[in-house]
Amino acid sequence: MASAGFREWLLALGISLATAMLVIAPFFRLGNASGHDIAFHASSWLDVAGQWREGIVFPRWTEWANHGFGEPRFVFYPPLSWMLGAALSFAVPWNAVPAVFIVIAQTLAGLCSFALARRFLPRNAALFGAACYAANPYTLLIVYMRSDFAEQLACALMPLVLLTALELCGLVENRHGSLSRAMAFFAMAFAAVWLSNAPAGVLASYSVALILAWAALAEKSLQPLWRGAGGLALGFGLTSFYLLPAAYEQRWVNIVQALSSGLQPSDNFLYMTIGDPEHNAFNWIASNVAVLLLMMTAIAGIAVRRETAQEQEGEQRKKLWRVLTLLSAVAAILMISPSLFFWEHLPKLRFLQFPWRWMAILAVPYAYFSAAAMVRKRMRWIWCAVVLIAASGTATLLVKKAWWDSNDIPFLQEAIANDQGFEGTDEYDPVNDDHTNLPAKAARMQVLPGKEFDVSAPQAEIHIERWTAEERVVRVTSREPVRVGLRLLDYPAWRVEVNGKAVKPEHAETDGQLIVPLAPGTQRVTAKFVRTPDRTLGDAISLIAMLTLLALLNAGGLRLLSASP
Repeated sequence: MASAGFREWLLALGISLATAMLVIAPFFRLGNASGHDIAFHASSWLDVAGQWREGIVFPRWTEWANHGFGEPRFVFYPPLSWMLGAALSFAVPWNAVPAVFIVIAQTLAGLCSFALARRFLPRNAALFGAACYAANPYTLLIVYMRSDFAEQLACALMPLVLLTALELCGLVENRHGSLSRAMAFFAMAFAAVWLSNAPAGVLASYSVALILAWAALAEKSLQPLWRGAGGLALGFGLTSFYLLPAAYEQRWVNIVQALSSGLQPSDNFLYMTIGDPEHNAFNWIASNVAVLLLMMTAIAGIAVRRETAQEQEGEQRKKLWRVLTLLSAVAAILMISPSLFFWEHLPKLRFLQFPWRWMAILAVPYAYFSAAAMVRKRMRWIWCAVVLIAASGTATLLVKKAWWDSNDIPFLQEAIANDQGFEGTDEYDPVNDDHTNLPAKAARMQVLPGKEFDVSAPQAEIHIERWTAEERVVRVTSREPVRVGLRLLDYPAWRVEVNGKAVKPEHAETDGQLIVPLAPGTQRVTAKFVRTPDRTLGDAISLIAMLTLLALLNAGGLRLLSASP
């Protein structure tokens, strides 16, 4: 199949954009969809935008979480989505950011799907596949009911990850001109998924591992494994500036809260019920969407198989069909309860929380098989009608079930403007803290009683010199020893100094508030969020990986490191 030219890509862009606009069409009449994660993502965007105005280029501490006490959210949550959301706020009004984010993500999704389908299918079929992927049932579930913008961005890139993995392991023709460039392009796509959403990164990692293992068996060679290992190593190296600190600093937070009751895989298999009616209602909807996606993928896959079986040529299409069928089967198995053994024993798989998240992988075969089915003239219009009915029916159901409210972002803006902030996240809570005990409204700094059973606190004068997300400077004057509590949670990355000398702060037993004992007189207290060794090491690894990436692209013919033509 010939490569797509500029006009074809322009047409793919137009169709993907038009499909994305159709996806957000209800927003124009009903306002923003207020899904499960809207407050989490919107608060992150607001916090990042505020820190950018303070001159903090790459935030790590979420200033306004836990009602201003903060949390290390940006250490653990991948950066691409919260950076994109914050950046959009400088171009469009805040209430328009969710819709614009969705349009960008789904336009990108259509283009990535077109890139995969056009390698094997005619133009019109690939364009249909782009539209199918941009409005696939799982995307509609994310948009209308979940508002998980990070996962949506990661899902947009999944077709590109699978395509570059197939090229790297040799199952399809490598059109990048060299193995080094194929490895570089795979690493970039793989890293982009991890930097968008960690659960999607786990999905991508296991899916790529399956592809590599299948290629090794099919080719009866270890070469696909070695190539894939190199690509994975480079991809993880590119993400090390985020992934290494996130992995190392898990010991400093209550990360196990990510698997609290209702968030474990065993609670979220298809049609699983627990003692929570709201959970059961949503799981029923997600399960129906998963079954629909499985049925559509199976029907289209069978039709495509009959077509490819009759072809004299097209061996690569057959290889692709086998790989996508394998991924579909694995996704189907892992969404049902008999697969619990794998969820309990495969590394990090349980942190996906929701088995139906495998729809993020299943959507890629769905879109490709739907595109390939359009090649068959006898079923072209029938299948087109089936896809349209399925997509519109799913969208109609989800729009009716969704909660629509455009006040989420204004409410958060008002809370920040009132110096109150917003609620924190259980799994990012420092180990010494129970954020449910933190007051909803607290002074930035307060003098505490000198002893545990004292009723009143000593008299002291407090003057705040500087108060930003990553630096707090306060001057305290008192005639007797005092204990001062900052509106800040104790976390190892915070370095506290008194009159320029580092001190070890205390923390409250019930809520983890950072407390500093001070001697009589005037004391200058400084708390600064510093670069920890794990962050330095992660940055160094990512820098080495970036230089390696440029070297691979240069060796492959792009000549990025050379001034010669």
